[in-house]
Amino acid sequence: MGGALRAAIAANAPDAPKVGGALRAAIAAKAPDAPKVGGALRAAIAANAPKRFGFITTNSLRQTFNRRVLEAHMSAKEPLSLLFAIPDHPWVDSTDGAAVRISMTVATAGSHPGLLQRVVAEEPGRGEGREVILKASTGIIHPDLTSGADVSSAMTLKANEEISCPGVKLHGSGFMATPVEASQLGLGRIDGLEQHIRLYRNGRDLTATPRDVMVIDLFGLSAEQVQSRFPEVYQWVLNRVKPERDQNNRASYRDNWWIFGEPRRNFRPALVGLTRYIATVETSKHRFFVFLDASILPDNKLVCIAQDDAYIFGIVSSTIHERWTLAACGWMGVGNDPIYNKTRCFETFPFPDATDDQKARIRELGERLDAHRKRQQQLHPALTLTNIYNVLEKLRAGDPLTAKEKIIHEQGLVTTLRQLHDDLDAAVLDAYGWSDLRTATAAPETEQQLLQRLVDLNHLRAAEEATGHIRYLRPDYQAPTATAPTPTPQDLDLDDEAPPPTAAPAPLKLTWPSSLPEQFQAITTALSHYTLPVDATSLARHFGRATPKRVAEIEGILQTLVSLGQAKGDGGGYVAK
Repeated sequence: MGGALRAAIAANAPDAPKVGGALRAAIAAKAPDAPKVGGALRAAIAANAPKRFGFITTNSLRQTFNRRVLEAHMSAKEPLSLLFAIPDHPWVDSTDGAAVRISMTVATAGSHPGLLQRVVAEEPGRGEGREVILKASTGIIHPDLTSGADVSSAMTLKANEEISCPGVKLHGSGFMATPVEASQLGLGRIDGLEQHIRLYRNGRDLTATPRDVMVIDLFGLSAEQVQSRFPEVYQWVLNRVKPERDQNNRASYRDNWWIFGEPRRNFRPALVGLTRYIATVETSKHRFFVFLDASILPDNKLVCIAQDDAYIFGIVSSTIHERWTLAACGWMGVGNDPIYNKTRCFETFPFPDATDDQKARIRELGERLDAHRKRQQQLHPALTLTNIYNVLEKLRAGDPLTAKEKIIHEQGLVTTLRQLHDDLDAAVLDAYGWSDLRTATAAPETEQQLLQRLVDLNHLRAAEEATGHIRYLRPDYQAPTATAPTPTPQDLDLDDEAPPPTAAPAPLKLTWPSSLPEQFQAITTALSHYTLPVDATSLARHFGRATPKRVAEIEGILQTLVSLGQAKGDGGGYVAK
């Protein structure tokens, strides 16, 4: 692969050594400031007039923070494009024992499609390194080193904020206790202690078999209150937690030694009043969600969603959300398991505008899915969700099951589980109005259509939010004092005797926005002024001259609005729905 990369870089680059020296000098001169590095790189490239240059980096280049350097220069007025990329490739060096994952990229000036190579299989090689099988695709390569739908362009939605968070981070194993030890500390004997010694779950508890463990949670109490109210507990943490915390470099950890290092003080209010909440394992081969009882305290390796509604549970448990998370997430370790980052995977995800009947159907299926898995695990205590979903994956692929997998299939009733997931996927697609994508899990091209529609819907939601219309998932918690949105003309019961609006409104003099969400909102606003179909050229005149470029941009936005059910095409024109 190194040879292929060198060949890709060398092609059409007549002065590679000179470029390399200039690049190194530019980086050395500007290293403290990433944006300046980019500017210096472009200057060095311009000065030496190469056609391409390339980098080998760790595979974290594509993750949210690191890819900002790429984003800045790929979206610049004079952009860079990626002509070649391998997002995640093994790098093995037997000399020093290194075994890491890397990204390889080749860039050039201008806007161009590129060749994206993805590792789809790998195994130990005959010598140093690993044998890999690559799958190629062509198209615009995005800053997160993907092609197709640009999920990296999705924006955080206010509608989804403040209701998801990782669980607590103990910073001290002395907080954990067995049920017998908890009883000796006064659980069941001292009033109020049940609020501070709680069941505890981490990632392995969800993917494998739950441990019989509890945790001492003293958040909200001073050390003096703990000593006075729960003396046995105070001595327990004094002996088992404080000596470890005394060695910690962070003052807040040393000074507040009886409290978890990260108690999630800002997230706890979101869980108040809920009987259960949704949780998923942050890093896992399979993306599944479970309901946990509100009495259970989650570990930092769980991502929690403060919702007890099985409608939300059903949406995030669908393949639609799973495909979004796989496109938006980061990746971890040699096993390359996907990481569910709540900021990129949950807070950007656009939920459907479902009817009450559609919500009821998804809610019912979500309850049945959660109950089915818990019932089978209760009947067969050794049954794990990882094994269940391994078998489900093989069923979907049509692969034969081993003798052990056949037992798991029968114990987990995995064919029934598959049917529940299929029914749920169909119900969620119906809620989006995308029943034409029923094959999204099977066909890669259809999956790209699904992702593109979700990206477009994210941009539309962001544009709505810019005008103050926010579709909160938990409005009672997220915006308890918010006023109802201003009704649109379609929401009003208009007087039958009122004169009908005219097809040709008074000309609007609008400024064409620079960002895509604002452009969506501007077109939606302009379109709402028409009652008869209008074409892209007429709409373009609201924003100055109807240049071919502007008309093409507006035509693309109108087509997207149609695919999202926000507008309809009629006789070569468009009208708002």
